[in-house]
Amino acid sequence: EEPLVESGGGSVQTGGSLRLSCAASGYTGNTWLFTWFRQGPFGREGVAGINLCSLGGTSYADSVKGRFTISKDNTDNIVLEMNSLKPDDSGMYYCAAAACYGTGIPFSPSFYNIWGQGTQVTVSN
Repeated sequence: EEPLVESGGGSVQTGGSLRLSCAASGYTGNTWLFTWFRQGPFGREGVAGINLCSLGGTSYADSVKGRFTISKDNTDNIVLEMNSLKPDDSGMYYCAAAACYGTGIPFSPSFYNIWGQGTQVTVSN
């Protein structure tokens, strides 16, 4: 497996939007799941995940439900659309991948063995 590459981070004001992308061209065949993590004051926390295996589905942290959307675009990027951003959303965002898992989308970092280098998100008042 090739390393994941994140992009799209930046600095925005409260209420703004960002679109993060995770290049995943080497992960084809619908045999992987992907989760975006945020490195914040309480450690690395799962933000949003997508299951591209037969089970399908997405999962979101309670704090971002209704504001963030995870998807796979038509160029094999795992996209995190972030709207109505708040200062608490700030942090380094990492994309992580793991082989298909039958019981949903784990938000435990230790489950994932493939990681990107991260992209910084800063939200100011």
